[in-house]
Amino acid sequence: MFFFISKILSYFLNPFTWILILFLVALIRFNKRIARKLFIWSFVLMLVFSNSFIISNFMNWWEVPFTRLESLKKNYEIGIVLGGNMLTYDAENDRKTYRNNIDRLLQSVELYKEGKIEKIMISGGAGNIIYRDMLESVFLRDFLLQIGIDSNDVIIDSLSDNTHQNALYSARILNEKYPDQRYLLITSALHMRRAIGCFEKAGLQVDPYSTNKYAVSRGNNFEFLFVPDPINFVLWDLFVHEVLGYVVYDVMGYL
Repeated sequence: MFFFISKILSYFLNPFTWILILFLVALIRFNKRIARKLFIWSFVLMLVFSNSFIISNFMNWWEVPFTRLESLKKNYEIGIVLGGNMLTYDAENDRKTYRNNIDRLLQSVELYKEGKIEKIMISGGAGNIIYRDMLESVFLRDFLLQIGIDSNDVIIDSLSDNTHQNALYSARILNEKYPDQRYLLITSALHMRRAIGCFEKAGLQVDPYSTNKYAVSRGNNFEFLFVPDPINFVLWDLFVHEVLGYVVYDVMGYL
């Protein structure tokens, strides 16, 4: 139930949803003065939420900074890669499609090849309300084997739907087979705060290795400061989803 509610809330709190609501209400209102104010507010909000400078600063405030590969304090036996929006399967064309968060997996491969981690653990099940049989970690394991990663060095948890479950199911596996050590946690910079909280709550000691950072800095570039960019609505959706997730997890006692 929590999984479904979180998905619905995420869509409902999307800034673009509220801009669209204001615009539609303005269209159906008979009072011209109120309609004009609603149009103005929807236009102002559209400018604010499409601004690259504003969303980049919010992202920079929330995201956990990158760790340089050479600055890792130790080599780890296990690198834990969290699933979510990394891969889908096109059954009609029998093809895997790699998505936004695939940087998590690619970074883990580099860490493995550099000897910073000895094994790659992928934690992620369906993570989808409709396609419950699309187990992301299974597809990603197959990919790793195809590119030459030793099958003995790949561990999967295919049961988890969210970050809370990532931590719980990973803890069960790791405490049984690779207990009493620190693990390298690999997920997006935006997601890392919530992930660390969940894994530490589950009793695992983890160090962060952030990936696919969204915050950028382009100085006084005019386009970055003033020109609206539709992609920023997507970034706001990701940001709101993550902050909301953190708050809800805190209330639920998952952190």
